[in-house]
Amino acid sequence: MIQRRTKEELKGILVAVLIALFIRAFFVQAYKIPSGSMEPTLIVGDHLLVLKCAYGIRIPLVGKYLLEYSSPKRGDIIVFVYPRDPKKDFIKRLIALPGETVQITGRTVYINGTPLQDPWGVWSENDLLRGNFGPVTVPKGHYFVLGDNRDNSMDSRYWGFVPKSNILGKALIIYWSWNGKAENIFQKIRWLRIGKILW
Repeated sequence: MIQRRTKEELKGILVAVLIALFIRAFFVQAYKIPSGSMEPTLIVGDHLLVLKCAYGIRIPLVGKYLLEYSSPKRGDIIVFVYPRDPKKDFIKRLIALPGETVQITGRTVYINGTPLQDPWGVWSENDLLRGNFGPVTVPKGHYFVLGDNRDNSMDSRYWGFVPKSNILGKALIIYWSWNGKAENIFQKIRWLRIGKILW
C-alpha cells in the first residue's frame, strides 16, 4: 500500500518535471536583468518571462526553427544568444531589420536615411558626438540591436549583428522586481514594476 502510494507520488513528480521542462524548452522561460543596459525599460533586479514561441517553435539546443510563423519586428525586446559567447544570453531592443541601413548621428538613429521614432532610447546629457555610428547595412538573416540606455550598453554598435538563429524569444512581462540595495523588505520589492507588460 505505502509502496504503491510512493510510486504514484514519484510518477506524479516526474510528470510535473517533464511538463515544466517542455514548457521551458518551447514556450516560456524566466530571466533576471543583471545590468543597466536596458534602463529605464528594464532595471537591475527585474525578473521577466520571455515568450520563446513568439516567432516560431525552435528545436532546443539546435537553434533551428521547426515551425516559423512570425518575424521579429522593430521595437521588440528580444533575448538572444550572444554571438561572441554562446554561454551568455543578452537582452536588447531590436532596431533594424535585414537589409536596412543604420546610422547614428548625435542622438538620432536613422534607418535607411529616415530618423527613427525612438521613444525607448535614453542618451547621456553630455557628449553629443560620442554616439555617432555607421552607416552599416544589416545582412540577410540578421538584426541590429541597441540597449535602451544608449550610452551604457554593449550592443550591435560594438560586436555586430544578431543572427536570427540566435534569437531565443521576446520579452513578455515583468513578474518580479527586487531592489537589493533597499534597506527594508517592503522597499526591496518594487511593487509598481510587477506585472508590467513589455510588448
